[in-house]
Amino acid sequence: MIEALKDGEVLSKVGGRFKLSSLIQKRMLEMMEGSRPLVENTEGKTAIEIVVEEIRQGKIALELSGPAKTEKKFTL
Repeated sequence: MIEALKDGEVLSKVGGRFKLSSLIQKRMLEMMEGSRPLVENTEGKTAIEIVVEEIRQGKIALELSGPAKTEKKFTL
């Protein structure tokens, strides 16, 4: 299991397990379609590890209400 998911930091950033799984799914689909990772040092990492790191660093987020300071926003 990915270590970042064990401590709950990523869950609290996104707002729950459902929102986290939705965000991961949308971003992984985008990456499978050719989008480049938004974080450095991706060598040897799986796609889900890269997505979780993007969330942890605040590079992607779900767009709920109000502006967020991220590079990418995904709407549920």
